[in-house]
Amino acid sequence: MKRKYGHFLERILAPVSRLDAETSKSKVLASVASKKTISKNINHTFEKKKSLGDRVADTVATFGGSWIFIGLFCLFVTIWISINVIALTNGFHFDPYPFILLNLGLSILSGFQAPIIMMSQNTHASKDRVKQDSVYEINLKLELEINQMQEKLDAITADLHDLKNDLKNDLKKSLKTK
Repeated sequence: MKRKYGHFLERILAPVSRLDAETSKSKVLASVASKKTISKNINHTFEKKKSLGDRVADTVATFGGSWIFIGLFCLFVTIWISINVIALTNGFHFDPYPFILLNLGLSILSGFQAPIIMMSQNTHASKDRVKQDSVYEINLKLELEINQMQEKLDAITADLHDLKNDLKNDLKKSLKTK
């Protein structure tokens, strides 16, 4: 099998830099030869391997990118400004007009939120790379199996053509003898 599809695999695997080509090639060839599946649930495998920090980063990024967060954020800023404007008229103001304390809080929030979102994106990018490698192996296996089926179909077609010719010749012989 390896000799039969070796040139085909070399041509397909040549541009792949991320995958360990020999391991991938061996894995796919073994899968084709044994007629076993090569696909796996990447999500399940990846979720089990995620650290606590990765899970927290994903949760924070998910919440930070939701409409609930935007609504709560707008509500908080509106309440903060309203309290300080009303308090300003009564003479008590813990964060007067330029709202420096609010600006500080928002800066701290964005200072923490940006790296957490980037950590979450890195985790997702890593997961996507693993998925792409898996999809590549599956596609490679499918391509090899399609080529195998095409060869078998060509052989069957040739056999049918030969059988048809043999039947024609037998029919001609039987008609000549009558």
